[in-house]
Amino acid sequence: MDTPATETEQPLGKTTIAPGVLLTIIRLTTLDVDGVSRMADCPGGIRWRARHTQADGICIEVEDDRVYVDVYVVVKQDYNVREVSRNIQRDVARAISKMVGMDVGHINVHIEDIDYLPDMAEA
Repeated sequence: MDTPATETEQPLGKTTIAPGVLLTIIRLTTLDVDGVSRMADCPGGIRWRARHTQADGICIEVEDDRVYVDVYVVVKQDYNVREVSRNIQRDVARAISKMVGMDVGHINVHIEDIDYLPDMAEA
């Protein structure tokens, strides 16, 4: 005789993801995108409420199990800024979704500077 599912199922617990985990995933994923030189600082004038976390050029907000991200980067010279930005958005969204199973609200990419290397011919 089959037992009804409600008698054998036990309630699952709750999984909590620390903000530091999200920051690490976002930072490592962003730095792995071709054309990204380094993370930039988050602007000092931003005032964050209790649900916001920031570090290493990343500002995140988690609301209703959705992650909202602002990424501040410096791009290498000779790279298409729009393409680098789109790659960051795509890769970060994929990493958050696959690694922690959370939905992404938006990923805003802020290009703060471009790293120009000194011309080797002048050296």
